[in-house]
Amino acid sequence: MSLRGKAIVLFVSFAMLLVIFVLASILIPYDSRHFGLPEEILLPPSLEHPFGTDEVGRDLFAQCIYGSRASLLVGVLAGLLSALIGTGVGLLAGYYGGRAGEFLMRVTDAFLVIPSLPLVLILLFLLGPRLDHTILILGLLGWPGISRVVRSQVLSFRERLFVERVKSLGASDLHVISHHILPAVMPIATANTILVSAVAILSESTISFLGLGDPLHLSWGTILHFSFSTGALNIGAYWYSLPPGMLIMLTTLYFTFVGNRLNAVFNPRSRERWI
Repeated sequence: MSLRGKAIVLFVSFAMLLVIFVLASILIPYDSRHFGLPEEILLPPSLEHPFGTDEVGRDLFAQCIYGSRASLLVGVLAGLLSALIGTGVGLLAGYYGGRAGEFLMRVTDAFLVIPSLPLVLILLFLLGPRLDHTILILGLLGWPGISRVVRSQVLSFRERLFVERVKSLGASDLHVISHHILPAVMPIATANTILVSAVAILSESTISFLGLGDPLHLSWGTILHFSFSTGALNIGAYWYSLPPGMLIMLTTLYFTFVGNRLNAVFNPRSRERWI
């Protein structure tokens, strides 16, 4: 199978993963107010409870499936917001260049050197631990990498012959950017958006684990937070921490792998590293 064919298979499987998580959260009802019986507290994995139960007897399998919605929602929406900002900045900086382009790149460099996690924690503490605040903050901090990749591609495309021909026919800059430059850079922007989504999922899990997640929305990081706060590992209840931790790791690795494969297809400079 060719590299492009592998990328298509990975992208389709990525879409199927999202669909499965969404449908599973609907098919498996979860009520956070439902507590188990005393004898159901911290039960190990079994046929009835594949992932075991937590400190109040709730099924951990249902919690992990339900928690996937918040984790994936943050990752996808924060990635899309970063893509919107990063692609816009990269297009403007690469196409126009000059002082405006240099200014945009210096702003991008400033965002790159900011320690993101401490800033995210401070902003969430000030704004409040809500899911929409988490998406907004991660999206506003995750765009610099996309903008630099898009800018480098735009610098190459704007010198191509087809762009010069379109300009000679009297096309405006807006027309050239929207109809010719943007479609050309969208594939590599999409690949980098998936990579940013992987970072957003990991960041949301870290935030929730530290206790600044949205208390109204369960996520994998929230499950880990309650696992450690109740001391489950100290009493040997490994099943409380292992499933959400594995889901975070596997989902992040999957997003990263898909993003890198797509980047190998659309970016000739990185293709040799992923063949």
